[in-house]
Amino acid sequence: MRILIAGLGAIGQRHARNLRALYGESLELLALRRRHLPQVVTDALERIDSRNVEAELNVTVFTSSEEALAARPDAVFVCTPSSQHLELAQCAAEAGCHLFIEKPLSHSLEGVDRLRQTVAANGLIALVGCQWRYHPCVRWLREVIQTGTLGTLVEAEIEYGEYLPDWHPYEDYRTSYAARADLGGGVVLTQIHDYDLAWWLFGPPRAVTATGGHLSDLEIDVEDTVAALLEGALVSVSVRQSMAARPPRRMITVTGDAGSVTVDLLAGRISSTPRIASAAAFADYQRNQMFRDEARHFQACLAGTESPAVPLGDGFEVLRLALAVKTAMTTGRRVEIT
Repeated sequence: MRILIAGLGAIGQRHARNLRALYGESLELLALRRRHLPQVVTDALERIDSRNVEAELNVTVFTSSEEALAARPDAVFVCTPSSQHLELAQCAAEAGCHLFIEKPLSHSLEGVDRLRQTVAANGLIALVGCQWRYHPCVRWLREVIQTGTLGTLVEAEIEYGEYLPDWHPYEDYRTSYAARADLGGGVVLTQIHDYDLAWWLFGPPRAVTATGGHLSDLEIDVEDTVAALLEGALVSVSVRQSMAARPPRRMITVTGDAGSVTVDLLAGRISSTPRIASAAAFADYQRNQMFRDEARHFQACLAGTESPAVPLGDGFEVLRLALAVKTAMTTGRRVEIT
């Protein structure tokens, strides 16, 4: 198996390590690099300047996409900044490469239909990297919702909070893709996970309203705080996001007329009222396991034994939802999603 990692920052390095563990010596790793930063970034997001990432991962390095794709990789992991995803993915699809595209699919809808058509025409596998769908707490919650354990749902809330300078401590937050509009940053797209989970757990909303913007003293040119209401799905979902908040949190609360559940994804803890007998805690769950499961699933998709859990169609719909939230936030108007 020959896999090209496009972008060897923290997430690219994580995927490379997990793919090495999955495929072993049968894997040939290629890397498309522009900045050539030499340091290793560990799974704990610690930067180690004394180690060289290219040597440690044993990758063959290319500096242009043309050269990298000419090496005929079987699959491409697109781990570049969000605004650069589609251009590379389109070139890779035209070259006949299967695709793993990190979230979000893009920073706009332009070019998405063309990519979907190319993927379909060439019979390719394409998976969008939304790793929180693989978390056992999320999967448990989805089963609870689908089985009607909580009765008729009356409200749901998804909350994310983190302080951007602490998010990737190995880099200057002001230069990160999350902080820059030209790279597709801002809390809505950077943390599109929240809208993906809302869409996956409760179904497609039909309208959104939102408030927020750049409300902190962070030196960024994108929104850092958003409060959105997604209406018209199985239940109205309130989504609150901030990358100017401490301590870190990622929570989902679902309330029905027969009970309520709160899932703390960072702690791996579930609480419910009344207590649900099957509720489980996952305090020992390691965050990297989501990414390992994601890589194993992609491997199974390539082998034809599984179908993409987050196909391009899902990535498109969730991106459309996230962009509607950004429009509602900037215009102050309710945005219909047709």
